[in-house]
Amino acid sequence: MASLPEPITALIATLSRLPGIGPRSAERLALHLVQSEAGAVQMLADTLVRAREHIQACPICGSLTEQIPCAICTDTRRDATLICLVERPVDIITIEKSGTYHGKYHVLGGKISPLNGVEPEDLRIGELEKRLGEEAIREIVIALGTDVEGDATSNYLARRLARPGLRVTRIAHGLPAGSGLEFADELTLTHAMAGRREME
Repeated sequence: MASLPEPITALIATLSRLPGIGPRSAERLALHLVQSEAGAVQMLADTLVRAREHIQACPICGSLTEQIPCAICTDTRRDATLICLVERPVDIITIEKSGTYHGKYHVLGGKISPLNGVEPEDLRIGELEKRLGEEAIREIVIALGTDVEGDATSNYLARRLARPGLRVTRIAHGLPAGSGLEFADELTLTHAMAGRREME
C-alpha cells in the first residue's frame, strides 16, 4: 500500500492537533487543501496568520479582541455593576447569543483541577479581585459548567470573593428546553430541583 508523501503526513499531524479534529478529519482536510487552488490555500494561510497577529486577550476581561480594551468593556450601555464569570472566551460568545445578559464579563482561563495541575493561582482570580477593588461591582454571576471541577471552582470562588455589598450568584442548571425527563441524568435533575422557583 502506497504511503502519503511526507508534506501531507506532516499537514495531517498538524491539523489533528486542533481541538475537535480527529485523525480521519485531519486526513480529509489535508487532502482537500493539497488539491485546492494555490490562491485559496494562500488566502487561508494569510487569514490564519492575520487573525493570530491581530487578536489578543482584553487586559480587563480576558475576552478575545482586536481593540484594547474590548468592545464589551468600553460599552457604556452595559451594566458595569454586574460581572459574569466564565471559563473561556468562547463562553462569552455563547452567552451573548442568548441576548439575555447585559453586564460585563471576566474570563477565568480555566477551572481549578489539582489532578491536571491547575491551581487557583493559575487562573485570573487575582485580576478579578483587582477589578473588585477598582470598579463598583455589586454582583458576580458564576457561569461555569456543572462537572466536578466547575462545582469545586464555583464553591471556591464563592468563598474567596465573599465581601460586604457583593452578591455572588451562580447560573441555574436544569433540564434543557424541549427535553423530557427520560433524557436527564441524576445530576441534572438534582440541579433542576434545587433551582426550582415559584410559578407566576
